[in-house]
Amino acid sequence: MRKRVCRVLLCFLCSIAVTGCKGDDKKSESTAKEQVELVVWGSEEDTDLMNQIIESFRETYQGQADFQIHFEVQGEANCKDALIGGLEEGADVFTFADDQLNALAAAGALDPIENAEVIQDKNLSSTVEAATVNEKLYAYPLTADNGYFLYYNKQYFTGEQVKTLDGILQAAAANGRLFVMDWSSAWYVYSFFGNTGLQAGLNDDGITNFCSWNQTEGEIKGVDVAQAMLRIAASPGFASRTDMEFLEGVENGTVIAGVSGVWNAVAIEEIWGANTGAIKLPTYTCAGRQVQMASFSGCKLIGVNAYSKHPEWAAKLAEWITSEENQKLRFEMRGQGPSNKKVADSSEIQESPAIAALIEQSEFSQLQRVGGKFWDPVSAFAENMAAGNPSGEDLQKQLNEMTEGVIAR
Repeated sequence: MRKRVCRVLLCFLCSIAVTGCKGDDKKSESTAKEQVELVVWGSEEDTDLMNQIIESFRETYQGQADFQIHFEVQGEANCKDALIGGLEEGADVFTFADDQLNALAAAGALDPIENAEVIQDKNLSSTVEAATVNEKLYAYPLTADNGYFLYYNKQYFTGEQVKTLDGILQAAAANGRLFVMDWSSAWYVYSFFGNTGLQAGLNDDGITNFCSWNQTEGEIKGVDVAQAMLRIAASPGFASRTDMEFLEGVENGTVIAGVSGVWNAVAIEEIWGANTGAIKLPTYTCAGRQVQMASFSGCKLIGVNAYSKHPEWAAKLAEWITSEENQKLRFEMRGQGPSNKKVADSSEIQESPAIAALIEQSEFSQLQRVGGKFWDPVSAFAENMAAGNPSGEDLQKQLNEMTEGVIAR
């Protein structure tokens, strides 16, 4: 009897031991952290900023997973090509220019965002539009500053003069200095055609363009714009200069006004100091009237790779990068205009001359939605205008050739 009781007791103790071991196993399994490895792509200039944002994300969520997050430099302008070239090997989270959205969505690189309404409510409507395809949000708005406006040195201009290009050119020439704009870039050249009633844009196929810049009827014809550009080019106060050459001119004092964007704000303010002025683009004389210069607008977006191995964490990181707090940090560190409504309405943003000018110009801007065939023909035409049409070739013929190139399939 005693042996039997001992055997029962022994079995009972063993069962407790086994149960206890199983409980420890379950506890161990439940506390094991998920291994999450993510790669983030962004511009070289964003390296310090993005590493700081990534570190704050890691600290915030450190108890929920074991993170290995790496930042890699990848130019925003070429992000689409780099990603589509190998989606499964591409970054989990990436920064890109909004004009690449359609192609990325069509290639299956992006999935519609699940909490779209939350993101839409937090951001400016123009940036939400830029991140949307067929009424579905595919990316997280990051900035609202990819546009251009007028910088000028207040020392040389009155408030009235900077309202018109005629006034700007007159003041620049009178002081033996220059107003500059890059006519080798079709991006800037759009400003002369955008508010004339002449049209250019992307067809429904998302690849080819339509264009009526050679139009021969209407209140403003293509030839009217070409003649206006030739008059501007003939002014001793004008020069076609690239962005880099613009800054060089600001540094050496030969340039006192020019068309550029917020990316040059810090450098210009360091040189001109309290004399730094920024305002919407001026009007220019065309077909005997003053026409408001237009602009292409755009923004930077954050995308989440549809092939990410950790889609939920990638989405959380994308939302973290574009959060109110980190858009404010982006403005402080990089001077880039926010897409977040609250940050855009903050006093810090309103006090920035460049951002204020960009917002003022936004009334006369249009999202950049053109196919690849747009750029070279427009640049070739404008460069010839900047040179004064030295061959004397018929302007209508040049406009026809440019348009044919833009709409080519």
